[in-house]
Amino acid sequence: MNMKPVALTLGEPAGIGGEISLKAWQTLRNELPFFLIANAAHMRSLADQSGIPVKIITAPDQAAAVMPAAVPILDHPLPAPVNAGVPSAQNAAEVVAMIERAVRLTTSGQACALTTNPIHKRALQEGAGFAFPGHTEYLASLANVTRPVMMLSAPELRVVPVTVHIAVNQIHEILTADLLEQTIRVTHTAMIDDLGIPAPRIAVAGLNPHAGEYGAMGSEEIDFISPTLDKLRAEGMTLLGPISADTMFHAAARERYDLALCMYHDQALIPIKTLNFSAGVNTTLGLPFIRTSPDHGTAFDIVDQNRADALSLTEALRTALKMARHRGTT
Repeated sequence: MNMKPVALTLGEPAGIGGEISLKAWQTLRNELPFFLIANAAHMRSLADQSGIPVKIITAPDQAAAVMPAAVPILDHPLPAPVNAGVPSAQNAAEVVAMIERAVRLTTSGQACALTTNPIHKRALQEGAGFAFPGHTEYLASLANVTRPVMMLSAPELRVVPVTVHIAVNQIHEILTADLLEQTIRVTHTAMIDDLGIPAPRIAVAGLNPHAGEYGAMGSEEIDFISPTLDKLRAEGMTLLGPISADTMFHAAARERYDLALCMYHDQALIPIKTLNFSAGVNTTLGLPFIRTSPDHGTAFDIVDQNRADALSLTEALRTALKMARHRGTT
């Protein structure tokens, strides 16, 4: 495998990140190289339970040679033992440090892309003063990016929510013409540069039922959504909408666009998770480096039971490599 590896972070050590990383290796060992930034002792313990071999490396450029025979581990010590299913505030600072380390290795060109396993935000907040809603916002902060964009993708659908982790009753305060325009611009550029779609077709949902029905059910579509789309269409973008969200996601509708841009979190995530709950990939657009993640959490309830499904992580790693090839970082 003559390519740079993907940097993979363990995420919350007490979660399923270690298990699914080992399982992803079983699928990808002869397909793409990655290395896992994790505590060596913890991963050796998981490897002994699973029978999946691991090997400690000292630099990312060793990963490709190790990959066919074992999971390459870049050791990152933890101050406290890992108790399956029970996050430790004592390890929180090092969980954050793993992310920072992975970003440095990616931005320096030692890795072609970054994939992150799920973190437990409350543990990070309590143990490390983590002041971000999640990975997306933290990575944007590290990269000095003010408006990152979250894209969820599966074979059946790509979606981008304009507003993300905010209460529904705050949407009207956050959703503006400027935010909508910048989200579309970041998404359109990434679809060309990172997804290899030269002329992206973006379907844009309305905010209100029936996309406002000409003002009868809300005025946001008239006030700023349609004018923003018209402005960007004049620049040559292919934008459909605003479309009533309840008509956007059936099979025939999805054939007409490459990505659906939605106004809020559940409007975007419910359809993609309904269509394919297991294979969804979370990608952060607008960063100077490539970042993907499985679209699920730490799953403390099934840790150490060999029940965790690695499909989402496997697809996240594949997506990271595809994007790296389009961007030319491999």
